[in-house]
Amino acid sequence: MVWAAALAGFVVGVLVRALADGFEPDPVDPRAEAGRAFAGLPGRVRLAKPVIEAATAAVFALLAWRMEPVYLPALLYAAAVGSALAVIDWRTQRLPDVLTLPSYPILALLLLPTGRLADALLGGAALLLLYGVLWFVRPTAMGLGDVKLAGLIGMAAGAVGWNAWVAAALAGQLLGALYAIALLVLRKADRSAEFPFGPFMLAGALCLAW
Repeated sequence: MVWAAALAGFVVGVLVRALADGFEPDPVDPRAEAGRAFAGLPGRVRLAKPVIEAATAAVFALLAWRMEPVYLPALLYAAAVGSALAVIDWRTQRLPDVLTLPSYPILALLLLPTGRLADALLGGAALLLLYGVLWFVRPTAMGLGDVKLAGLIGMAAGAVGWNAWVAAALAGQLLGALYAIALLVLRKADRSAEFPFGPFMLAGALCLAW
């Protein structure tokens, strides 16, 4: 199962790269951009250094190895969408609503067979509220896209368990803080510099598999 998941993740990684290529930093019409991104996806599939593909394959393999089978449909879906969001955010500093918002009902339906939907919804609401407060206190430090992403991470982690929820919530903040410190130490940026936070949130969410 682990090898099959890794192969599926590699294929998903190919599609993630092609989809991410369809998004821009500041589109005039986000809805039209989303339509073009999905409609033109087959034409953007290309051979390249397989960093994205290998990373997605590794995430899929980790989940298949560590998680109970009943959780896999939901978590592999979350991993696929999360991979796309991480790449898009890193390139454009955006987390498009076309990927985050529909993922709420889809993830809820996929989590239904686990019997942990109530915990997932509570976890999603709690992390959404936490990030919403952080955004309200300091809106320049993160965007609303990060808040919407937090709800999805909270749902996935909450379904697995509250220890996983705490680990995923804290790890994302820790990884982002370490990256910011590294930028300051290496003098690549100053205290006012902004960087995409979504990839660090998503990397921290992998703690739910440990």
